[in-house]
Amino acid sequence: MMTSWSNIQAIIKRELGAYFTSPLAYVFLVIFLLLSGFLTFTIGNFFERGEASLMSFFTWHPWIYLFLVPAAGMRLWSEERRMGTLELLLTMPITVWQAVLGKFLASWLFLLLALALTFPVWITVNLLGSPDNGIILSGYIGSLLLSGAYLAISCLTSAMTRNQVISFIVSVVICLFLILAGYRPVTDLLVRWAHPLVVQTIASFSVMAHFDNLQRGVLDLRDLAYFASVMGFALFCTGVVVRGHRAG
Repeated sequence: MMTSWSNIQAIIKRELGAYFTSPLAYVFLVIFLLLSGFLTFTIGNFFERGEASLMSFFTWHPWIYLFLVPAAGMRLWSEERRMGTLELLLTMPITVWQAVLGKFLASWLFLLLALALTFPVWITVNLLGSPDNGIILSGYIGSLLLSGAYLAISCLTSAMTRNQVISFIVSVVICLFLILAGYRPVTDLLVRWAHPLVVQTIASFSVMAHFDNLQRGVLDLRDLAYFASVMGFALFCTGVVVRGHRAG
């Protein structure tokens, strides 16, 4: 068990080092913070709302992550295949699942850092009023889980192709489906030609209902299980794809 965790830690350190030795990490952090601030304070009418909450902050995260998370995750496996280092990685004394989990956790930690750097927004709302910090904490948990779900999907698409642009586009399309699946205009359109049970099944895949509950402060096990299931399934499929490359 200790050996397994040591192997995962080694992959995490390797991947985090790869992030911060290139401009990608710093560009990502700057864009994420600027977008979050602009959408919260300008488009989200933070001050005009007159309420001590971060609803206008978290509302935009599914859309910000839609493009930024695939951009952060598209290189995870595609770069290994393009550079020809995937074979070298898989000949190391580690299992495929350790490599998959290590890469995922490294990128998720990077996204956690980006989210943590938004703390001035939390400080601002506490200085201006008396918000329910429990609801804000729940919102941050929901945001982190949402980014993890998007990232796991990006890991899968990255493992499927050596082209980072293709990985990015496919990830965005899948994540956009997970956003739109539960929107009423979409379900109203589907109900015209599909059975209500089919429409309900498609709508259940939407991240929005689960994320909305968390940003309202409702920590429901069903919502946590949803995000865990998306991440677990995508990472399992990633392992299958990578194992296929290893066999090939």
